[in-house]
Amino acid sequence: MHEKFTTLTPPLYEYLVAHNPPQDDVLRDLAVETAALGPVSLMQVAVEQGALLTWITGLLGVRFAVEIGTFTGYSAISIARGLAPGGRLLCCDVSDEWTAVARRYWQRAGLADRIELRLGPALDTLATLPAAPAIELAFIDADKTNYRNYYEALLPRLAPRGVIVFDNVLWMGAVADPSNTEESTRAIRDLNDFVAQDPRVDAVMLPVADGITLVRRR
Repeated sequence: MHEKFTTLTPPLYEYLVAHNPPQDDVLRDLAVETAALGPVSLMQVAVEQGALLTWITGLLGVRFAVEIGTFTGYSAISIARGLAPGGRLLCCDVSDEWTAVARRYWQRAGLADRIELRLGPALDTLATLPAAPAIELAFIDADKTNYRNYYEALLPRLAPRGVIVFDNVLWMGAVADPSNTEESTRAIRDLNDFVAQDPRVDAVMLPVADGITLVRRR
């Protein structure tokens, strides 16, 4: 198999970011405040992921999106900015502390009226949604051991042209290390294997940030 890829060195990554849509003051300040939280700040999506989420949302003309795992709100802002007029985003998270930061920045970004936050287990929130296929975009970036459960809850609710985006599917490279049997690693690895063979969907995995997989129903 012919391998063709470019290793992202720090200078090359800076080049990549410089040639994507720039962060505005809201996203820049949010990234700084999130970084101050310490190692947990790694849960925030990368700059290029945010730009991609806005682009995909706009491309699909999304009017209803769901996010599972909101953290401090960077990805939610990215999605909400791409929504069609009158569109809305439902965010699912369990942390009042982190999403309190998100709420401040949603307000500052002028997006608070487009975003609904529900605190509590995401599977419980998804269970309250209509069974009709109305979700046009779903972004999954939460506890890895529940990725498959989120997938099964979302797939029947996915609109005909809808897309599910999984984050962290490369899991810092651990998915390709057979000696790594940590629970979250196994969960991501099993999900990747399952989605790649799932006859219900078309899927593509891309090396964006920590890896994303895009899924659409056939």
